[in-house]
Parts: sequence; C-alpha cells; structure tokens
Amino acid sequence: MKKLLFIMLVFIQSFAFAGARRDASQYPLGEYDIVYSGSTCGSPVSIAVLRGFFDEEGVKINLVSGSTFESTRAALAAGKMPVVNGDFQFFPSIYNGVDVKLIGGLHEGCIKILVHKDSPITSLGDFRGKTIAVDEIGGTPMSVASVAAGSVGIDPQTEITWVPYPNDQIVQAVEKKEVDIAALWDPFATTLENTGDYRVLLDISEDPLFAGKACCFLFASGKLIKENPAAVAAVLRAYHKAVAWIGANPREAAQLLVSEKKVATDDVDLVAGLLGHYNYGHYSGAAANARAKNDAAYFAQKLTEIGYLPADLNVQQFVDDLYVDIFAVEAAAKR
Repeated sequence: MKKLLFIMLVFIQSFAFAGARRDASQYPLGEYDIVYSGSTCGSPVSIAVLRGFFDEEGVKINLVSGSTFESTRAALAAGKMPVVNGDFQFFPSIYNGVDVKLIGGLHEGCIKILVHKDSPITSLGDFRGKTIAVDEIGGTPMSVASVAAGSVGIDPQTEITWVPYPNDQIVQAVEKKEVDIAALWDPFATTLENTGDYRVLLDISEDPLFAGKACCFLFASGKLIKENPAAVAAVLRAYHKAVAWIGANPREAAQLLVSEKKVATDDVDLVAGLLGHYNYGHYSGAAANARAKNDAAYFAQKLTEIGYLPADLNVQQFVDDLYVDIFAVEAAAKR
C-alpha cells in the first residue's frame, strides 16, 4: 500500500512539474498583472485576455481590480505591471521623475461631465467655486474637467473643490446635492445620462477641446522596457489585436464583456453603442502610436496652461522623452 501511495505521489508531482514546464514554454515572456476597472474604456485589456491575444504573444496577464491611480503608478514604476490604460493625468508624475513611458493610444471619447437637470449650471463658465465629484484625485475625469475649466479661465487648483467618490456613489452625491457636478467614465456617465435626469455639459467625444484625440493612452513601465522590452512589445501587440477586434465586432465584444462581468453594466446595447463610438480603428496599428504622440503633445500643452505642468515646459522635448517606440526597442534588443 505504501509503495502504491509513493508511486501515485511521484506521478502527481511529475504531472505538476510537466504542467509548470508547459506554462513556462507557453509564456516565455513572463507573467504580469494589469488593472481593469469595469469601465468600457478599459475593455481592450479584458478582450485581449478573453480572446487569448496575450497568450498568442507569449505573455500571461492576470486582470486585477481595485487599484487606484497612485497604486497603479507605483506598480508601473516598479515593473510589477507592464502596461496600463491611462491618460494625461500621468504627465505631472512623469515630469517629476516617475519612470513611466507612453507607448501608444487606445481610443477616443469615454468621459462626460454632467449636472442634474434642475441645476442652474449651464456652461463651463459656471464651474468657478463649484464642487465636482470624481472617481479619484488625480484621475482622468479630474484631469479632463480641469482642462475644460482652464479653457474658460478658471483655475482648477484654487477655484474648484474636487471630491472623490467610488463611481457608483457619484450619482447619489449629485442627487443629495453634496456636489454640484459629476465627471464620470463610461458606462457610468452614459447610464446616468440615459435616466433623463441629468444634462451633459461636456462630452469629450464631441467637444472641440477633446474630440478626435486619444482620451486613453497606453503607458508602460520604464523599468520593464529596459529589462524585458520583448514582454512590453508583446503586450502592446495584444492590445492592438484587441482594439482591432473590438472595432470590427463591437456587439460581439459587448456580449462577451457583459457575460464575463468585465463591465459595470449588464446592458449589451449600451456597451455595444459605446464601443462603436470610441474610434478604435484609429489606434490598432503602428501609425496609431505616432498619432498618440501628437495627442500627448496637445494635452501636455493644455496642462501647462492650467498649472499642472510648468508654464515654461519645453512640451516637444517632454513628449520626445516620454514616448518610446517599443517595437524599435524590441528589434534593437534582438540584434
């Protein structure tokens, strides 16, 4: 009996080791975490996992939730995450020395600024002295609302009060009049709009300040670019595959995201409509990276105008240092 148990134990261990070897060979570029948030703008990373695009590129990606801008930024800088979906909210941290690089664009138009339908606020000029609910201090909705306020001469650092809430609590905060304005990601923003109880003051897919420009960029760990550029390049290729697939199949993508609970809604029609609205086709190839660099320069300039970056910043030099052509770095490392 003991001999039989010993043989079984050896067999189980051998099987486990074989599985480990298979995993190592399937993912030669390593295993990493990437954040997803339940917003529709974060859909490409979920689709890349669900459709096996990361697997095809030889890198294993685990989706994690609950991260804040601060924790995500730290994980990127430490090389614990290879790539994240972010926006120009990263620029001040990068200017101050955080080792994060821009490697591409993702899509357009996923944030709206809303007020209750009965609110006396009717324009951006009414932002002065108001409280604005955002998902977190320093996050993208705050950055978007800051640029919008700055465009009409309002100082977002001294003339607006920013109040952070979880996305699902922002609605309650506006209804209770704890805040005056809500700046929100989709699907939360469009869900709120569709109730008929809220007015959209600014939709970045349509407003001239933002329309036609990437609202979401892809940022990579500078540490990993140095240590494992092939892994970062593989992640970007998987993102490109996901972006192209979503652009061609928005409804199928919506059904997959809803069924796998990767978005904060069960409304397939809503998600499909939003995905079809983000111009994914502009960001699925190498040319998209150059486009993202131009968009980054535009928003860096806007941040200098509102004091989030120094007024005398050499914007072009900043963006030249910020942007990395990861495919060129990967090719050079192979020589």
